Amino acid sequence: MNIVSRGDSHSLQVLFVASCLSFGSFAKPVAFTGATIMPISGEPIENGTLLIDGKSIKAVGAKVRIPRDAETIDVSGKVILPGLVDTHSHVGETSGADWSGPIQPEARVLDSINVRNAGFKRALAGGITTINLMSGSGHLMSGQTIYVKLREGNSIEAIAYKREDGEVDGGMKMANGTNSRRDSPFPGTRAKSASLVRQKYIAAQEYRNKIERADGDPEKMPERDLTMEALIEVLEGKRIVHFHTHRHDDILTVLRLQEEFGFRVVLHHVSEAHRVANEIAAANVPSSIIMLDSPGGKLEEQYVDIQNAPVLEKAGAKVALHTDDWITESRHFLRSAGLAVRAGMSREEALKAMTINGAEMLDLEDRIGTLEKGKDADFVILSGDPLSVYTRVEQTWVEGEKRFNLNDPDDLAVAEGGFGVLVPTGRGHAHGMEEGH
Repeated sequence: MNIVSRGDSHSLQVLFVASCLSFGSFAKPVAFTGATIMPISGEPIENGTLLIDGKSIKAVGAKVRIPRDAETIDVSGKVILPGLVDTHSHVGETSGADWSGPIQPEARVLDSINVRNAGFKRALAGGITTINLMSGSGHLMSGQTIYVKLREGNSIEAIAYKREDGEVDGGMKMANGTNSRRDSPFPGTRAKSASLVRQKYIAAQEYRNKIERADGDPEKMPERDLTMEALIEVLEGKRIVHFHTHRHDDILTVLRLQEEFGFRVVLHHVSEAHRVANEIAAANVPSSIIMLDSPGGKLEEQYVDIQNAPVLEKAGAKVALHTDDWITESRHFLRSAGLAVRAGMSREEALKAMTINGAEMLDLEDRIGTLEKGKDADFVILSGDPLSVYTRVEQTWVEGEKRFNLNDPDDLAVAEGGFGVLVPTGRGHAHGMEEGH
C-alpha cells in the first residue's frame, strides 16, 4: 500500500496544477472581434475575428465560430497586424568579436545579451515581437547572431528561437566597406578584405573535407576548431549570413562571394541598392534595409536614397525593413513602412517588409509573419491605419500573452519616455538600464 503524507499530497497537487498550466489545460481561447485584420497572407478583413488558443492562432476571418468557453474582447475600430519582425537590431547590450582579429565567427551574441535590458521593452512598445540580434559591423565577421522572441523570459535561452535539434537559432554577421578597414591584422583595402574572407572560407571547406575523409574515425579527425565549425554551418546553409554593406561595389563583392561559396545571404543596409537593384534581383538575394529621413554619418552612405525600397521592389527583389536600433528607435519602427510608401513602395509590400519578408529572411516564416491558423499568436493591436503617423501601438501580444499594454501606466511610460523610465526598478524583468551603445 502506498501511503502519501499530507505534505506530499499538497506537493502533488501543486505539481499537478503546474503541469496543467504548462500544457494550457486551464487556458481559455480568446476571440478578438470587430477589428480590421490585416493577415498579410491575404486581403484585409473588415469586422474580423482573430481566435487564439494558448500560444497559437486557431482561426482568422470574417465568420469565425467562437467557442462557448472563449473570452471575447471587442476591439472594434482597431487594426490587428502580425507581430513586427526586426531583422537587424542591437538591443540587449549585444557584443561579438574583439579587436584581436578581423574574422571571429566563433564569437556568439548569445553570450553577451542582458535580457533585462530596456531595449526589449522598447521593442514591445513598438509592436516588435521577433528580433535578429547581432554584433557590430567593425569586423569582416563579428560572430553569430541570435533570433529571439519577445516572450517572458529570465534568460536568453528562454527567449531564443531553437532549431529542430534544440540548438539556439541564428545567423552569421559579416561586413565590408570602410567599417572593417584599419591597421593590421585588419585589412587596409577593400581587395584585402575580400581576400581574407576567401581564405577563411577555403580553410573551412578543407576542414569539412578532412572530417568527411575521417568517416567517424577519431584518430583521423582534425583537431576541433570552433571557427571552422561555425563556418561549416554557413557553408551548409544552416546559418544565414547577414551582411552589412553599403556602397554599390561592396554590394557586388558580396554577391560575388555568395556565388563562389554558395552560402545563403541577406544584404543589410545596402545604401546604394538603387544603383545595382537589377543585379541584386538577378542573384535572388533579399535585402534588409533601413529607412532614413535624415541621412548622414559615414562617407560611404553619402548616396543613400529613400528610393531604395521602391526601386528594389520594382526590380523584383525581396525587401524587409529593420531598425538597426539605435539608428531607428524600436518604438518608431512602424514609421519605416510609412516612409517606404511615401518614397513609392506599394502599401502591400511595405507591410510585408515589416512582417513576413523579415520572417523569411530568418527562416521563421512557418511560425510568424502572417496571421494564419497554426502560427504563433504574435500580433499587434493598433489604434488605426498602420501607415499613419498618428497611429499608436496599443497592445503587443506574444504567443498569446499580452506583453505590452498602452493602458498600463508602466508601459505607457516606456512608450512615451520621460525622466527615470529606463532606470532599473529591481523587479526582476523590469525596465532595465540602457548601456553599451
